Amino acid sequence: MAELQENFKKIMLTIEERIQDKETLNFVKEQIASISTLFLDQLDRVVELSTTRMDELVENQRILNEKILKIEKSMGNIEKDIYLDDEYDFEIICPYCNYEFVSDFTKEVKEEIECPECHNIIELDWNQEEVDKCQGHCSCCEEECGHEINEESDNNDNVENNNDDDM
Repeated sequence: MAELQENFKKIMLTIEERIQDKETLNFVKEQIASISTLFLDQLDRVVELSTTRMDELVENQRILNEKILKIEKSMGNIEKDIYLDDEYDFEIICPYCNYEFVSDFTKEVKEEIECPECHNIIELDWNQEEVDKCQGHCSCCEEECGHEINEESDNNDNVENNNDDDM
């Protein structure tokens, strides 16, 4: 700002040196002062607008940071629920007394559990036979076994055989 004032003084001195008529000199000085005032007013408006926009950006950034913290907290809870929870709750119906209860299991799979109502031992069937039958990427096990491919090729063989019969 000091440099701007220094340059303004130099311009005014140059004008005073060149213009000898006092009336013309005063007129030119007034016009330059008016132009300078207009320019400074516009500059103040631009600075005020920029400050207002910057304040709005700061406030929006604060709000976004709060939202991000909430999302991170929620994601942490979801991650904890999905990956870090070592216990699993299962609903069990006793085949002896039809009592329904919930039991939690750790990563260790139990083969049997005692009914809290009738105290009979319930053998748990984890359907291991179904998993052992098919290990593929088919609709029954969702892995790559080729189970459906084999069925399709069997069907294609039947179609080819039927076509051979037609000839």
